[in-house]
Amino acid sequence: MKNHMTTNTYRDPSLWLPTSAKEGEALGWDYLDVIIFSGDAYVDHPSFGAAVIGRTLQAHGLKVAIVPQPNWRDDLRDFKKLGAPRLFFGVSAGAMDSMVNHYTAARRRRSDDAYTPGGRHGMRPDYPTIVYSEILKRLYPDVPVIAGGIEASLRRVSHYDYWQDRLRPSILLDAHVDMVIYGMGEIPIVTLADRLAAGEKISDINDLPQSAILLPASEMPDADSNNIILSSYEECRRDKKKQSLNFKHVEQQSNRMHGAVIWQQHGNQVVKINPLLPPMTTEQIDASFDLPYTRLPHPRYKGKTIPAWEMIKHSINLHRGCFGGCAFCTISAHQGKFIASRSKESVLREARQVIAMDDFKGYISDLGGPSANMYKMGGKDLSICSKCMRPSCLHPLPCKNLDNNHGPLLDLYHAVDSLPGVKKSFIGSGVRYDLSMHVSGDARIDSINRRYNEELITDHVSGRLKVAPEHTCDRVLDVMRKPSFSRFYDFKKIFDRVNRTSGLRQQLIPYFISSHPGCREVDMAELAVETKDLNMHLEQVQDFTPTPMTVSTEIYYTGYHPYTGERMFCAVSPEEKLAQRRYFFWYDKTYRDDIIRGLNRLHRPDLIQRLYPAYRGPVVSGKHSPGSRPTASRHKKR
Repeated sequence: MKNHMTTNTYRDPSLWLPTSAKEGEALGWDYLDVIIFSGDAYVDHPSFGAAVIGRTLQAHGLKVAIVPQPNWRDDLRDFKKLGAPRLFFGVSAGAMDSMVNHYTAARRRRSDDAYTPGGRHGMRPDYPTIVYSEILKRLYPDVPVIAGGIEASLRRVSHYDYWQDRLRPSILLDAHVDMVIYGMGEIPIVTLADRLAAGEKISDINDLPQSAILLPASEMPDADSNNIILSSYEECRRDKKKQSLNFKHVEQQSNRMHGAVIWQQHGNQVVKINPLLPPMTTEQIDASFDLPYTRLPHPRYKGKTIPAWEMIKHSINLHRGCFGGCAFCTISAHQGKFIASRSKESVLREARQVIAMDDFKGYISDLGGPSANMYKMGGKDLSICSKCMRPSCLHPLPCKNLDNNHGPLLDLYHAVDSLPGVKKSFIGSGVRYDLSMHVSGDARIDSINRRYNEELITDHVSGRLKVAPEHTCDRVLDVMRKPSFSRFYDFKKIFDRVNRTSGLRQQLIPYFISSHPGCREVDMAELAVETKDLNMHLEQVQDFTPTPMTVSTEIYYTGYHPYTGERMFCAVSPEEKLAQRRYFFWYDKTYRDDIIRGLNRLHRPDLIQRLYPAYRGPVVSGKHSPGSRPTASRHKKR
């Protein structure tokens, strides 16, 4: 029997947050408490942040509307059609950083947008947080504007902008917002709404957890155990080392259970960043996922396809947070490293909703999270965790205090697979095989984890299992905060054995990154040889894209590692990046001659012979390649 998540859902306005005055009138509303402007289409699903915040505020008794992808180019009617809310405007660029959404690693404009009906591009500006807030403040100067979502969250301090190739100030200086709420926003946004409803002025609310605000510089205190004073924006522009050190402090505090207040001066103003709240409890995260989402795109898109929703509509998110701490990843900067897991009961409720969808054919596409296999994991002794500032619980080695028991996850898999209507559940998100293979020393847990690996491979792979070794060079992997490539070999042996004994013909699909800080051209050549020896024609590859608030980006911009102060090579120019990327495709005749010339330049005839055994051409000496120089052009000594 189907529930309300059928085509009939589209006919009932009470099941949606309104997107127009007409829809608000149909609900009998004559005012709005909060209006959310989003760079994404409105998909009423727990994977879309604007819907989560809107539903959270609605559950708190507030009247909330969403204006998805407003037209910022014309007479601004989308910004005027609902008037002013009683409490505040919320602004989000969307589920992805707008610049990653719009541009490739080579800074080329993308031709599509997965979060827009029909995948159409051009439905949001670059930096929507800045553009939307400027319009709202111009039209409604007295109404508070609150920014949230990943774009604002990752720009709360001075940050390198890859697309403009410059250091930018905190987004509080660029956007006309009164406050940024960073990270997971359900709890702070409700607290803010309550305080505004009680009569407090937005200008007087300067202590809200997980908020960043702009104050006069005179209010900045002296440094102590509760207040960290960063180098100013102006100092960071003059001295990249200071920007690098700033990042270390920000990352450490973002990964603490009880962090300090962070301050950064910008001219005669100072950005104050209040610390994170403790990780959400199971009850709190259940409450968020149990809100009455329709799980569908809004009726205004009837008949149109939204690619991002199509990808996740039959998937279920099990937890938030990731303790992997990969140097190039922004997940922990936004969601934190501590895992907030849903209850089994909440997951099963959502699974039944997926089963009830009209187009469900029996296959759950993903039972996962930011990393698929961190459900219910954390420290054995939380008092140790409360003092810890390590950004990764897995690098350089798994923490001795980490409980890596995969038993609760296996139990959840079994429970979901037992539901009537479920033929199979797949794991589509990335699996940390180093976590499931780590020997804890507890014989019971190690046995469970071995069983997890086997059941994962036999029961939860849809033909292809995606994993992310990211590179083959251990030196580069150390910069990435990833395990040695030998762990991938170990896992591949398990994968191949289970496939062989179970009569399966599944593929292991590894993800790799080129041009990551610390990676030279010769490292990519050796990656090509290693993957050829494994009989892999790589598909899931990418060129490193610097994004705000990652270790890798800080290295790329400053030339220094924030934790060691070590100078590091970075491929910067388009030529350097292409020289690395083409090694992914050694098997493509298009790149063969260029690769051979590159390896001759690197004086590595041995690699030529391993890649192309039939090659009998001369070994040509030449100038050293960009990847063989001790420093990159961007990072020459001053």
